[in-house]
Amino acid sequence: MTLVERRPAEIARDSGPVLATERLMLRAPRLSDAKAVATLVNDRRIAENTTRIPYPYSLADAEDFIAKAAHAEAETAFAITLARGRLIGMCGLDRPRGGEPEIGYWLGVPFWGEGYATEAVRALLDYAFEDLALDRVTAGARVSNPASRRVLEKCGFQWSSVVLTRIRAMASSAPVDRFRLDRRLWTSLKRWGSVKRMT
Repeated sequence: MTLVERRPAEIARDSGPVLATERLMLRAPRLSDAKAVATLVNDRRIAENTTRIPYPYSLADAEDFIAKAAHAEAETAFAITLARGRLIGMCGLDRPRGGEPEIGYWLGVPFWGEGYATEAVRALLDYAFEDLALDRVTAGARVSNPASRRVLEKCGFQWSSVVLTRIRAMASSAPVDRFRLDRRLWTSLKRWGSVKRMT
């Protein structure tokens, strides 16, 4: 992962860091992304595997999310785009007061199975451990979502527990596997090449 330098004009449009990987760019979401976000995430298969995304998901939902993300103090949101700029999903890092930092992510269904989620999560972890100097990061995946679990395991996360978690799109709770990754393990995996840094 590379932290990209930005020119002043770009900083005026975006807030927050820009992360580059071999195939992806992670940047702050823009209001101009709202239509693409709404189109991609308005899919029950995505919404029911996240805790906060409603279903159905409207353009107004996307605009509201992006506007709030621009002013959030404890959460950093990233639009995941292909190198040519096409938005394919979102990811983020939530750092609640008194709680452990947690990552979250989703990709549009047409982009599943291409390794993009793993690449984005690795960039997010590099940012969390290198740039923010966090000691640990947590994540969750529904028990019924083995693909997300594999992403977390490939990135070095260790299973820690299973908890019932409220899923907004379902208006009910479901079992969610909880995972944890600490700085020592992440550093060890990076050193031995199990988690590769994209440059």
